[in-house]
Amino acid sequence: MPRIFRLTYFLAALSVLALAGCKSMDRAAAPLRVMSFNVRLSAADDGENAWSHRTEIFFKAIRGFGPDLVGFQEVLADQYDAMIARLPEYAFSGSARDDGKRRGEWALIGFRKDRFAVVGQGDFWLSEQPAVPGSKSWDAALPRICSWVRLRETATGRELVYANTHFDHKGVIARQEAAKLLSAELSRIAAGAPAVLTGDLNATEDEPPYAALVRPGIPGAIGWTDAYREVHPQRSPEERSFHAFQGGTTGSRIDFVFHSAGFQAVAAAIDHTRSADGHYPSDHYAVTAVLQAR
Repeated sequence: MPRIFRLTYFLAALSVLALAGCKSMDRAAAPLRVMSFNVRLSAADDGENAWSHRTEIFFKAIRGFGPDLVGFQEVLADQYDAMIARLPEYAFSGSARDDGKRRGEWALIGFRKDRFAVVGQGDFWLSEQPAVPGSKSWDAALPRICSWVRLRETATGRELVYANTHFDHKGVIARQEAAKLLSAELSRIAAGAPAVLTGDLNATEDEPPYAALVRPGIPGAIGWTDAYREVHPQRSPEERSFHAFQGGTTGSRIDFVFHSAGFQAVAAAIDHTRSADGHYPSDHYAVTAVLQAR
């Protein structure tokens, strides 16, 4: 092959490789849209705010944000079935907390099928017997669960661990112990991989469960970063996330998106979506974040 043709061929090959590299970098840099949403269980006697009256606005809120990862709390079996039917672009992971199957509430995980493949998944209970379905400990009123999934991003091969949980609404000690247990278990499961955690903590950022997550006292544990506070470092009195179907913004968050050091939050918000006739998707506002891989 003449030298000029060899040089032309070489330069063309470099151009192809460079283009492929740029596409790979673009894919790797794609932000991760995350949502945490306490759906309010369908069995509740909520009158005009019953699940049947807010189903449409609920799914509209999800599609409005378009999460890549979404963590739902208080999901009952009929709501789980509705999500399977209405959100076909998502795959789901998690078990109901009472029996590890379909009885009781899920801390359900959804993720986009076209972006991720499952590497591993599981659940553990927030108790002194985390492998026992339906177990509860300390002063917890109800069994509580954390569901997790290890995902591989198909475009890049990057792996991450995503977990979703719901702490007890009455047990002060149970919430503190749950935070410690969760930190230890997820640090072991992630084993250094980037990680995301969503959930309803039934506690604000002024309380011990939050502190146990962001400032863990366990050697080697993930020090979780609160995505909303990262983006909005100046605290506001208008950060309410639980509103009991009353709306309003005055108060503090009890719903969170956390991430490990493998991500940086570039956006975060509290979603105040409601329907034209005044119905809210839930008694909680969904909280959202956009995370960029470091």
